[in-house]
Amino acid sequence: MDEPGARGSVGLYEADPRAVMPIGDFRVPGSVRRGLRRARYAIRLDAAFDAVVAECAVGREGVWLTPRLQAAYGELHRHGWAHSVEAWDAEGLRGGLFGVTLGGLFTSESMFHRATDAGSAALVGAAQMLREARFHLWDIQMASDHTRRFGAIEIGREEYLRRLGEALALERRLAAGR
Repeated sequence: MDEPGARGSVGLYEADPRAVMPIGDFRVPGSVRRGLRRARYAIRLDAAFDAVVAECAVGREGVWLTPRLQAAYGELHRHGWAHSVEAWDAEGLRGGLFGVTLGGLFTSESMFHRATDAGSAALVGAAQMLREARFHLWDIQMASDHTRRFGAIEIGREEYLRRLGEALALERRLAAGR
């Protein structure tokens, strides 16, 4: 997390308990499934990374995604470490999320939506991509009522560190071209 106007190193924030999203046991609530059938979003990987990050920074209470963090995530993306999963329709980019990959770990940093179910579509798309690429750990940092509907759970620091060690020992990549 960052503070507006801060200089120097970005501080470290460690949530305990830590929220994780199941990859193999990810669930799609029935109401979301019905909404996604109606909306028919096209899910893309990395088609508009900078736009997703910029949208995630708009209108948030408190400002954690400062311009310097946006630039840092952009640099991570250009080096292949950060990715966006996006929901598109005929009107353009409607929702998305972005995160960072390390080995078999994907950290969801933030998400947004501009249309009904677009954020959920990106979440479902990310789950499918992570499952197909055999990722081990999906870190979402803090659970919300929304993410709990998809199966998010909270785990303690020791369990998180155990899972993180397993994930970092793997070599995984998200495939572009979706």
